[in-house]
Amino acid sequence: MSQEPEDLPTLSKTKFTHLHLHTEYSMLDGANKIDVLAKKIKELGMDSVAMTDHGNMFGTITFYNTMKKNGIKPIIGMEAYIHNEDEIGDKSTRKRFHLCLYAKNDVGYKNLMYLSSQAYMHGFYYYPRINWSMLKEHSEGLICSSACLQGEVNWHLNLSERNVKNGALGYDEAKKVALRYKEVFGDDYYMELMRHGIDHQFNIDKDIMKISKETGVKIIATNDTHYTLQEDADAHEAFMCIAMNKLYDDPNRMRHSVHEFYVKSPNQMAELFADMPEAIANTQEIADKCNLEIKLGNPTPPNFKFAKQTAEEEGVTLPEEAEYSLENDIVIFNHLCREGLKKRLEIVPEERHQEYRDRLQVEMDIINNMKFPGYMLIVWEFVIQAKKMDIPVGPGRGCLTKDALVYTLKNNAIETKHIDKIKINDVVLSHNNIPKKVT
Repeated sequence: MSQEPEDLPTLSKTKFTHLHLHTEYSMLDGANKIDVLAKKIKELGMDSVAMTDHGNMFGTITFYNTMKKNGIKPIIGMEAYIHNEDEIGDKSTRKRFHLCLYAKNDVGYKNLMYLSSQAYMHGFYYYPRINWSMLKEHSEGLICSSACLQGEVNWHLNLSERNVKNGALGYDEAKKVALRYKEVFGDDYYMELMRHGIDHQFNIDKDIMKISKETGVKIIATNDTHYTLQEDADAHEAFMCIAMNKLYDDPNRMRHSVHEFYVKSPNQMAELFADMPEAIANTQEIADKCNLEIKLGNPTPPNFKFAKQTAEEEGVTLPEEAEYSLENDIVIFNHLCREGLKKRLEIVPEERHQEYRDRLQVEMDIINNMKFPGYMLIVWEFVIQAKKMDIPVGPGRGCLTKDALVYTLKNNAIETKHIDKIKINDVVLSHNNIPKKVT
């Protein structure tokens, strides 16, 4: 009797996401061109993919837009370089470990950008590095994985002569490292397994699986993808030669012993990890956790960094728990404006108080509708700090002529219009008489 179709093994239905992948923005190392990569991911039937470039996020927007255009969920990540010294810019050692980080949401994305920027501005020593304390402080919204053989867990497990000389301590230390990361990231910390056929990788993988059982840290299957097709391996070797200033035919140069760092299909990955289907399934768990939406096309005014602190000082209740929130900025901005008006009305005749309140409400509404309260609060904060430091604060410059009136341009005739009558798409004359559309 023949099997029914639903009873047949269906590797083709395997759900898998590449979570460790280097694009062309991993300079002189990654050879995955983003547009070609998108087509390959789609061709192989995958609906999500991550970018984890070395120490940077240069390709983020190109990657995000290209994947979205092709109906693929983009997972924004970075393979960071991390060290354990107290100061991020410590130059006492060149030792650094690899670590993959993924943005779950907007908070994670902002933390990822912050870490990348700090690594270049303050942690750069041969490579852009962060340190443990900085990662711990900016871990919200991030998923973390142990990365490749250069990750700290794997490094301690690889007791090569070179690693031992540089401080590798073996299994117990590797387990401590895994627990340290789990303490910070909880269920958002994963350990990577790679199966490229490299000699010492197999024994390390066995120890990783043992640590997983003893700590409860989940395992994900990854391939440390550096190029799209297997036949691209030679081109990738040439990239490495340029990076190391070596000739391609130099017998003494560093070279990969295998050519397995390409975009493998879900079927290929499932076959490699046939004994550990959960490692494949967990890649989808991470993909499902990552739901970052990058708002493009419209400028996004900044949020006020000290919203919660200011609300506490002013006795104001905020509507949202989020660290950065337009709604919170609006509440604080409105409160401070009204409190400021109360003081100024002390020298204004009472019969004009309502006029000023109405005018203030109109202007607050305009600023809030433009999503600019955060910007106004930032200016308010640095003006206060400048005055505390005896730094002169000038009267500023006004771009609205005739007090509450601005010139508007309509049907080639110049007329005046009260500020509260200005609408989106109206054309106004700026301070230097250039017509500009209100947006």
